[in-house]
Amino acid sequence: MAVQTDIHLRNQVIYSIYVRNHTKEGTFEGLIPDLARIKGLGVDIIWLMPIHPIGQEMRKGKAGSPYAIQDYRGINPEYGTMETFEKLVEEARKLGMKVIIDVVYNHTSPDSVLVHEHPEWFYRRPNGEMGNKVGEWYDIVDLDFNNRGLWDYLIETLRMWASKVDGFRCDVASLVPIAFWEEAREAVSTVNPDTIWLAESVHTSFLRQHRDRKNVGLSDSEVYRAFDITYDYDVHHFFEQYMWKEITLKHYLDILMFQDGIYPENYVKLRFLENHDQPRIRSYIKDTDALANWTAFSYFQKGTALLFAGQEKGFDHLPDLFNKDVVKWNEANVDLTQLIQKLYRFKQDDAVREGAYALQAPEGIDVVIGSYIHNEKTIVGIFNLDGGTHVIKVDVPDGSYKNLLHDEEYVVRDGVLLTSGKPIIFAYFHEAQLSQV
Repeated sequence: MAVQTDIHLRNQVIYSIYVRNHTKEGTFEGLIPDLARIKGLGVDIIWLMPIHPIGQEMRKGKAGSPYAIQDYRGINPEYGTMETFEKLVEEARKLGMKVIIDVVYNHTSPDSVLVHEHPEWFYRRPNGEMGNKVGEWYDIVDLDFNNRGLWDYLIETLRMWASKVDGFRCDVASLVPIAFWEEAREAVSTVNPDTIWLAESVHTSFLRQHRDRKNVGLSDSEVYRAFDITYDYDVHHFFEQYMWKEITLKHYLDILMFQDGIYPENYVKLRFLENHDQPRIRSYIKDTDALANWTAFSYFQKGTALLFAGQEKGFDHLPDLFNKDVVKWNEANVDLTQLIQKLYRFKQDDAVREGAYALQAPEGIDVVIGSYIHNEKTIVGIFNLDGGTHVIKVDVPDGSYKNLLHDEEYVVRDGVLLTSGKPIIFAYFHEAQLSQV
C-alpha cells in the first residue's frame, strides 16, 4: 500500500464523465453549467475520461475510442482548448471538487506522436511490426517499457498535468511495470504531493492471461505500492455470478470480507455498480426499490464510491464508447438524486473511514446486513437487494431506530426487525439505548 494514502478517500465520491457524451455540445464549455448539479449530488472528485486527441488510423467507430490517444500532451480539439479545459477545472474547484484525468500509458494510437517520433519505444511482434498484446484492441499499439527514454517522457508528461489537475485514473495500470508507477508517483509528488492515484486494476482472469504469456501483470497487492485506490475487479466476477444466480449472496459477501482481510489496513477500493466498460446496473435490475437498495449497498461498502454519469437517473443504456451517443438526461424515468445525497451524508461518518467493518446475509433471502463499529457507535445497514419486505434477525438492542435515508422509524423487538423494502441505515451508541439516533 502506498504509505502516503489518505484513508479519508473512503469518505469520498468520484463522478465519471465522458465529455463527448455528457452534453449535446460534447465540450468542456458545455459541461461547466452541469457542475453545480453534480456537486449537489455529493461529489468530491470529477474523473474526466481521456481528454486528448484521438488517433485517426484503425479507428473504432466514427468518432474513435478516447483510449486510442494520439498526443498525451494535447487536448482533443472537439472538446475545446487548453484554456477551456483549465477553465473547467477552475470552475469545479470553485465548487469544492477536485478533477482527475485519465492516463493511458499501456498503449497509444497507431498514428500517435510517439509512433512518429520514437518508433523504438513500441512493442514489436515477432515479424518486427508494431502491435499489441490484446487482439481485440486493434486500434492501439503497445508501448515497450524497456526503453528508459519512454519513462522520462511519460513521467515528465505526468508532471506537466499534475500542475493543472488533482490526480490521475490510470488505465489498465496492471499492465505497466510497478517500478515505473513508483518512480512516477515520487516525481509527481514534487509538483503536487496530494495527487490522487486511482488504478484500473484488472480482473484476475485477465491478469493470469498476461502472466502466462510472460507479460507484465500486476496483482492489486503490487499495484497498491504506488496507488491510493484500485478497482474492484478482483471480486467483480463474483458480483456477476451472484447477479446470474450462480452463487448465493452469502458466498458473494464472504468474498467481500475475504477481500477486506488480504490488503493492508489502509487499503481503499473503488466501489461501483457500473462504469464505461460495464453494463448499466439498471440493465440488470428493473425494480426501482431493488435499484435503490443496490445503490445504497454500493455506498455502504468500505471504499471510495463511483458514480458513472447518468447512473443517478437510472438509465439502462450504456453510452457508446466509439461514437457520439449523448446521455438523454430529459428521458429519465427514475431519479435517485435524493437517495444519493443522503448516502453522501452517511458516507462522511468517521466510522465509514475507520470502523470495524462486517457484512452478512441471513439464510435464504437476498438481504445484506452490514455494520461499522467505531468508538462507542455502531452503524447498521440493511439492504433488501430484491426490493422486497422481510422479517430479519439483527444483533441490535431492542428499541426504535430512525432510518437515515428516509423518515421511517424501525422497531427492533426480541432482536427481530421488519423491513419495508427500502434501504435502511441507522446508528446507535453503546453507552445507552436512549442515545439511539
